[in-house]
Amino acid sequence: MNGGSIRGCRAGNLARLKRPGGDVLRGDLVEKAAGGVLGDPARLRAVGRLGLGAHADVAFDRIADLVERLVDAPVALVTVLSADRQFLPGQVGLPEALASAREMPLTHSLSRHVLEAGRMLVVEDVRADPAMRDNPAVHDLGAIAFAGVPLTDSDGHVLGTLAVMDREPRTWTRSEVALLVELGEICSSELRLRIAREIADEARRHAESAHDQLSLLGELTETLSATMDIDKALGRLGEMVAGRLADWCVVALAEPSGIVRHVSAAHFDPAHASAAGRLAQLAADAPREMKALVAAMQRTSGPIRRDHADPKSLHTRMTTAEIAEIAERLGFGSYLVAPITAPVGRRTIGVLMLVNGVERGAFGEAEEGTAAEIGRRAGLAVDNSRLYGRQRHVAEVLQHSMLPELPDIPGIELHARYLPAQVGAAVGGDWYDAFVQPDGSVMLAVGDVSGHDIEAAATMGQVRNLIRGDAYGRDDEPGPLLSHLDRALHGLSMPAAATAVLTRLRRAGDGYDLTFSNAGHPPPVLLRPDGEVEVWWETPEPLLGLVPRDDRSTHRRRVLPGSTLLLYTDGLVEHPAQLIDDGIARLREVLLGNAALPTEDLCARLLTTVTRRDDDIALLVIRLT
Repeated sequence: MNGGSIRGCRAGNLARLKRPGGDVLRGDLVEKAAGGVLGDPARLRAVGRLGLGAHADVAFDRIADLVERLVDAPVALVTVLSADRQFLPGQVGLPEALASAREMPLTHSLSRHVLEAGRMLVVEDVRADPAMRDNPAVHDLGAIAFAGVPLTDSDGHVLGTLAVMDREPRTWTRSEVALLVELGEICSSELRLRIAREIADEARRHAESAHDQLSLLGELTETLSATMDIDKALGRLGEMVAGRLADWCVVALAEPSGIVRHVSAAHFDPAHASAAGRLAQLAADAPREMKALVAAMQRTSGPIRRDHADPKSLHTRMTTAEIAEIAERLGFGSYLVAPITAPVGRRTIGVLMLVNGVERGAFGEAEEGTAAEIGRRAGLAVDNSRLYGRQRHVAEVLQHSMLPELPDIPGIELHARYLPAQVGAAVGGDWYDAFVQPDGSVMLAVGDVSGHDIEAAATMGQVRNLIRGDAYGRDDEPGPLLSHLDRALHGLSMPAAATAVLTRLRRAGDGYDLTFSNAGHPPPVLLRPDGEVEVWWETPEPLLGLVPRDDRSTHRRRVLPGSTLLLYTDGLVEHPAQLIDDGIARLREVLLGNAALPTEDLCARLLTTVTRRDDDIALLVIRLT
């Protein structure tokens, strides 16, 4: 137990006692304090749960005061011993310096001998005791007589003592010893109650943390699967993790070649957002450290966790001094690095680095498991994104190979746009076409095969070619041509359902004769030379490929030079929350008064009306001169 000073000890000795990291703890005593009973992990866990550091505790001060009065001893103490310090949550009789400091090194602890013995010690004169006589407390504190009873937890670990000291040799009476033992039991009961409460609180916090981490994993899965833009997804991942699993984090992703292609950082405190962004930028511009971190992850079998990190060491490990400065400013007390792993082969393709400042504390096993799971889910998202990228490239090449090169026709200016959807395989069944007949008339078509995948694009190519092959060289109007296409789709057993507008345009005098047929498609729109807009609504007719129809209608219009005809697919005008009429109304507003606008600029303006890109868009603009 600790030797509390009696009155009259020297100020220099007291200063040595209250200094937490003083040079008095060394040699054999250091070795004993670091190991044995003092260093028992289970005992230290119990001490940690008490939370009794270098500060007074009202309950234990009262017990010390009661002991001092009942035993009539100059000094009474309630002590708790860590691995290297003795804390004094309860005391009476110590000089002011120690009474305020509430701690001392183990070199001056007489209670340490109670802990090591595991039983009560009663000493009339410590100067005659071989184990205690060399204790500095004898000289520095004037501790001569000592009696201490161990304070234990429910598992029997000695956590501290209830002790009394006198500055003169003293024979402790049987009643004094019995009283000390009885009050020691009261102290032990209080310690056990506090440990039980802390264990219950730990269980509650663990349950809450587990729930929060499960919620985090669910939200991350939803976020990662909501977009194929992996840079956006990983940036969002960091924002979600910061504050819920760590103070701040860094996410880095490497290409198969080893080149770091993505670095993002996030901090839970918005005030540090710019610093985190700057750190990510520096790491991306000088990626040696990130490459080394990825390589280190590839050499290990799991996460790397450091409970105590020295921020000063960053300055020797980082080639860019500003990175170390920012990391130290953000807080670098502990860290946890988990690999981002590809689902096939479990290859490490990136890292998730979680960092806590000193105030938040170290990471535990629960956080380590959650970080590892986040790395696995992020790896799956990265793999899906790369697969999507490859599919997107193939689909776009396929789509553009099927879209025709528009012909150069005197008096008719053609301009077309195709925009793939921003979801799915980035390709679908939308198409446009224009070709000149042997008689000089021009066939124009826009259509949409149902579906948003490579199969839809392949079917679209077949339908477009059927229209071309059937219509070329024939004088039939668009209605009969679409009826014949309907029969061909059924006769060839093509699993296609498509909308289409087919138009024949003929020069006639000072203008144009235009005929068209509409199979379930959005109506053509005409911008007249005077700037007015016509929407060619007609009675709806069924889609191609559903039920063969022999009487599809042909509609006729007279079109003046200077007019602009707009054929388009529904991706330009449809929205799940709106009627198609609303989308066409938006087109009309853009077109009104813009008869002289170049067709390329007109296309660009029309595309700005699109509010949602979850469908392909095919757009064919025909300017008649």
